Amino acid sequence: MSREKSVRVPNGWAILPVTIALLLGSIALMVLFVFDAIAAEKAHQLPNFWLLLADGIVFGLGLFSCFGYFTLQPNEARVLILFGSYRGTSRDSGWHWTSPLNTKLRISLRARNREGEKLKVNDKRGNPIDIAAVVVWRVQDTAQAVFDVQNYEDYVKIQSDSALRHLASLYVYDHGEERETTLRGNWEEVAAALQKELQERVGKAGVTIEEARLTHLAYAAEVAGLMLRRQQAEAIIDARQKIVHGAVSMVQMALRELTEKEVIQLDEERKATMVSNLLVVLCGEHDAQPIINAGTLYS
Repeated sequence: MSREKSVRVPNGWAILPVTIALLLGSIALMVLFVFDAIAAEKAHQLPNFWLLLADGIVFGLGLFSCFGYFTLQPNEARVLILFGSYRGTSRDSGWHWTSPLNTKLRISLRARNREGEKLKVNDKRGNPIDIAAVVVWRVQDTAQAVFDVQNYEDYVKIQSDSALRHLASLYVYDHGEERETTLRGNWEEVAAALQKELQERVGKAGVTIEEARLTHLAYAAEVAGLMLRRQQAEAIIDARQKIVHGAVSMVQMALRELTEKEVIQLDEERKATMVSNLLVVLCGEHDAQPIINAGTLYS
């Protein structure tokens, strides 16, 4: 596994006078050669070609040094490679110079957002759901990002989708067992689990995951109607349970109040009739219609 090593490169402004001096020196040698050639022609002699050779070398060095300059903005880095050998990474912003023989790979160290497409996966119970997530990441180790994976951006993309599919299979969509984590009801826990799994997957690429959150969660279209009816049925059952529980409490309170205040003495049969009537009134979906009984329970 590769590891980033920092390298300091010369400041571009410090090397610039050397480059200018080489280019001016080549011009001076060319002028000197021209004057020498004119003088040699008058004397019917050959010019000094060593001056021309020196001019070519000096000009070549000046032109060669021009290709060594590069700039770095804040949160940018350059990976320097010399003949296939990793020389180091420069992270200092500014104008710099390095040997033109070095290959200079620019890498952004800024935070990046990746909003994934909606994926159709199965949750823990096998229900098809549509899920999507946004991932905030940045390059932490430039050597790993360049040398340990083929393309670190594609690597993060593929691993994000893979981690999201695996995460969805570990949790139910909704209405889990007691204290069971669900995708819909425990967003923070699910996001933390997604970030942890993603970090384990992309760590070998020198990438740090700063945040990972679900942006879309819903049942797949083919089962959305069925799941909606099931949720409605479960909601009705829960509501009925609360209504019955409240009605029983009210009946108990009514019987206790009647007995304690001695409003009326009821035998067991009359109590049963009263309980039945109160439960019908309290639990019925429609308003109860009063019925006047002119007789008694025993006639």
